[in-house]
Amino acid sequence: MKKKVTAVFDIGKTNKKFFLFDKDFKEVHKEYISFDEITDEDGHTTENLPALHDWLKGVFNRILKAKEFEVKAINFSTYGASLVHIDENGNPLTPLYNYTKPLPEHIVTSFFDTYGPREAFLKTTGCSDLSMLNSGLQLYWLKKEQPEVYKKIKYTLHLPQYLSYIFTGIPLSEYTSIGCHTALWDYAQKDYHSWVYSEGFNKILPPIVSTETSVNMNYNGKRIKIGVGIHDSSAALLPYVRSIKKKFVLVSTGTWSIVFNPFTEQAIASEVEGNEAINYMRINGKPVKATRLFLGNEYKLQVKKLDEAFGVADDYHRHVKFDYELYSKITDNFKHCFKWESIDDETMVEKTNMAFENYEHAYHQLMTELVLLQIKSIQKAIGTDAISRIYVDGGFSDNDVYIKLLAHEFRHMKLRTTDSSLGSALGAAIAISDAKLNSKFLKKNYALKKHVPFIVS
Repeated sequence: MKKKVTAVFDIGKTNKKFFLFDKDFKEVHKEYISFDEITDEDGHTTENLPALHDWLKGVFNRILKAKEFEVKAINFSTYGASLVHIDENGNPLTPLYNYTKPLPEHIVTSFFDTYGPREAFLKTTGCSDLSMLNSGLQLYWLKKEQPEVYKKIKYTLHLPQYLSYIFTGIPLSEYTSIGCHTALWDYAQKDYHSWVYSEGFNKILPPIVSTETSVNMNYNGKRIKIGVGIHDSSAALLPYVRSIKKKFVLVSTGTWSIVFNPFTEQAIASEVEGNEAINYMRINGKPVKATRLFLGNEYKLQVKKLDEAFGVADDYHRHVKFDYELYSKITDNFKHCFKWESIDDETMVEKTNMAFENYEHAYHQLMTELVLLQIKSIQKAIGTDAISRIYVDGGFSDNDVYIKLLAHEFRHMKLRTTDSSLGSALGAAIAISDAKLNSKFLKKNYALKKHVPFIVS
């Protein structure tokens, strides 16, 4: 008898993944692939959209013929801040412009001259000035710089919805993609910002539906429920929101450490500080206050320097356990010792001071300083909201020093770690499921662990 499954394409910038989940959300099949990037007309690297399209179709058509599985539903999770502009025949008109591509300065200036002042605009739209990461500005840029291409646009789709469109042919928009620092959404009005209507972009942005929406249709002779797609960060948050009743923040760690507060009473950050404070949206359109920190990237850069300075193996840092005596020694007469390469912070020194007795000493100093940055990021996301729990997932969830320091700082709160490499894929499966998640879901599916603060002697 065939196993009934939900299929999910989880598309990252590097790895493209395909999963099958059973009715209990257990992974029963997975595939990974990566493509060499191509370049746009300016030579900037970008996603190979034709290759991605062909891979999606090929994998899914093959799975539909598999003897052991019966696919009942499919959904899509992808990175955000990426738009696909299609013509009346559904064909992409431009490359999938990379969100790292810089916008011309005169375009940014022109935009804020028309729709500013800058600070007020960023606050209203819940985002920082991130250039092409504010993907709505891409439409403004196209209209000004490539008017002939712009005139041919029938619909502009966020990347998750384009993947859904490949299978359904139905153009749609949904909240999590609109809400990921696109500069399109007015969080106070709960509608597109007035500038979107002024430019006429509302005519090419498809109707907005709930992220839980699905299209039931015949696909290659099979009756399948096809989801509308979801932004990966919002997808990773969904299992927590669905299964936890108490208010919490989620610290999702990796190259970026993003703190999500889905229970914010203040949708818009009360201040705009650099690129740290941004907003996302939940699947029902409610705001998520978020802060971001380039923690994993900085950690990688600094650990490499420590490895070279002390002549240890590349993976030595993974085995360092928290040492209370070292921590005490560092904090008794605390001084900052590290100059960051990818984080700008007023507390850092002008030059790194490597006056450490051994690797463990240096590592504890590094983690103490990095966790101080993380603490500020968490506190800013919480603001004045009454939050009682912190969940940590991703790469730092099994870093003993990081977790011990965080548990100590937030000892008045309950700290939990989870382990799921499936985060966003599982969230995408849950988004189109009718299943109710209970409090045991994270323990059963995410290896939930409790952590208590260390005892100060």
